[in-house]
Amino acid sequence: IHHIFSLAFHAAKSKRPNLVSRMKLTLATAALLAPHASAFLGHGAMRPLVQEAAKTRGPAPLGCGFLAICDSTLPKDELRLKTLTLQRLVRHRGPDGSGIHVCETPDTGRHSAVAHERLAIVDPLSGNQPLFSADRSKICTVNGEIYNHLELRASVKDPSVFRTGSDCESIVHVYDEIGVDVASKLDGDFAFVIIDEKSGEVYAARDPAGVNSMYMGRGVDGSLWFASEAKPLVEGGCISIETFPPGHYYKGKNGHGELVRYYNPVWRDVKAATAPLDLGFIRDTFIKSVEKRLMADVPYGVFLSGGLDSSLVASVITRVRRKRFLERGNPSDLSPLKSFSIGLKGSPDLAAARKVADAIGTEHYGFEFTVQEGLDAVSDVIYHLETYDITTIRAGTPMFLLSRKVKAMGIKMVMSGEGADETLAGYLYFHKAPNGTELHEECVRKVDALYTFDCLRANKATMAHGLEVRVPFLDKDMLDATMLLDPEFKLRKAGEATQFTEKWLLRAAFDEPENPWLPSEVLWRQKEQFSDGVGYDWIDGLKAHAGKVVSDEDLAQASIRFPYNTPSTKEGLYIRQIFHSHFPNNAYGLGIEKTVPGGPSVACSTAKAIEWDASWSDPTKQDQSGRFVDTHDAKV
Repeated sequence: IHHIFSLAFHAAKSKRPNLVSRMKLTLATAALLAPHASAFLGHGAMRPLVQEAAKTRGPAPLGCGFLAICDSTLPKDELRLKTLTLQRLVRHRGPDGSGIHVCETPDTGRHSAVAHERLAIVDPLSGNQPLFSADRSKICTVNGEIYNHLELRASVKDPSVFRTGSDCESIVHVYDEIGVDVASKLDGDFAFVIIDEKSGEVYAARDPAGVNSMYMGRGVDGSLWFASEAKPLVEGGCISIETFPPGHYYKGKNGHGELVRYYNPVWRDVKAATAPLDLGFIRDTFIKSVEKRLMADVPYGVFLSGGLDSSLVASVITRVRRKRFLERGNPSDLSPLKSFSIGLKGSPDLAAARKVADAIGTEHYGFEFTVQEGLDAVSDVIYHLETYDITTIRAGTPMFLLSRKVKAMGIKMVMSGEGADETLAGYLYFHKAPNGTELHEECVRKVDALYTFDCLRANKATMAHGLEVRVPFLDKDMLDATMLLDPEFKLRKAGEATQFTEKWLLRAAFDEPENPWLPSEVLWRQKEQFSDGVGYDWIDGLKAHAGKVVSDEDLAQASIRFPYNTPSTKEGLYIRQIFHSHFPNNAYGLGIEKTVPGGPSVACSTAKAIEWDASWSDPTKQDQSGRFVDTHDAKV
């Protein structure tokens, strides 16, 4: 009670809008609790509230890095040492603890090893991996958060088999009971491997959208490798490296197996996208997807770029926390949410983010960076993101710089707004979609490719510093709610009373003037890609620098050096050369460079969508910046 009135007093003395809005909340809360103040303060009655609040905290989520080497010909001790050595390459993902288990494959004389680097979100003294089945015959290493873990625990026949409070432990016990169907039962973001010591079988799976990164490869001895990042596979000399596809599981034995798609949403077929527009349902589904991602008692915050998507994430979090405090009394929900943005001096994102923060009452930190600081970081960004895709590096650089600052402030988890542009046709090039059918088919292509672009960037730019990111727009229920909609509701109809701008339906769902979620000018702000919103000089500066260090002759010879996905611009060649310096191993033509997609793009479009505007067939008009669409307010 004292803390509440203290907040209200300081807010009343301030003219800052965010403190004034916080004052209204704290005074209202104080009014509700004041009649019981003596009981709280004098008789220890706060304890039941705190105990009740503790029940709402989730178990320790496991952000991490892992490496599994299956059916290796190396002797046990040599495999253990090799696995530990290579596992260091992903230690940045989990700097708080390590674990390893080595076992013999039945009847073959080969050995398997699983190693894990843990990011301890809660309770750093327990919850280390690998995890084991009840009889310890199945070994599991996981990178993930399982939001329906309580339901899964309840479904296990013998609850005494659980040894930890980890949400991820449910995976190995459910697998023990139902086998390969376990992946389809999970609601969360995950990548994991299970090895059965008795049978020699290997099972691996990745979440539906590919939020958590995962790779697989083949060793020279026929061994099968899985890892959170490609670095151990490259350094370990794998003869093939590929991205583990989202929504799939692998099941095999003795180095032979198959990938099976377990996530088969009906909305992949445009004929299934017939749902009527229900703005309330869209809003409620999104709120639930945010709320479930607050399951852990961790130092967390939100990336707030000032664009629509991240601003809605931040606004929903603040409301959920207020509601949760009044219902459950968790004192930590009274502290202001921390929000973070980054940009060049004077960038549109910094200004918009501050406006949102003041309106919703977050404790906001806006960081500036210079073009030179961005250029200095590009090599590290390419190394950590393991890609040479231009827009991923453009956007990944400021996100990488911001993540470092956020982690230094003691934050271990952030929420972010990735995914809405793919599911709701938010990129400006969607303005050119000729009809609902083609728009929907493009949305499906974009969702399918998220794991190679935005999910890859968000996961690796943050985990480079041991920071976990969660993306509520890619919740399975949210995917269904948005992708089952009749695509006609996603078309932009310039000059009409509705659908006059991109993502109109999402904006309209949260347009409540009597109780605004966001300032109107942000709620209806034109889509600005993150790499543009940090300041147009960032992309222009990167291009200018590449023009200085890459010669015309270098570009002319690019196809000889890089016959696969040959760079067509000096910026692309500059990024590709740095990538090659970090990952020179082409692995018999099946190396890491094949994990990066290519093809022409305008404003992050797929190559297919280039057909929507005749002018885009000109290679000089093909750039991934949103400014290359003629409906952009600052078009090139």
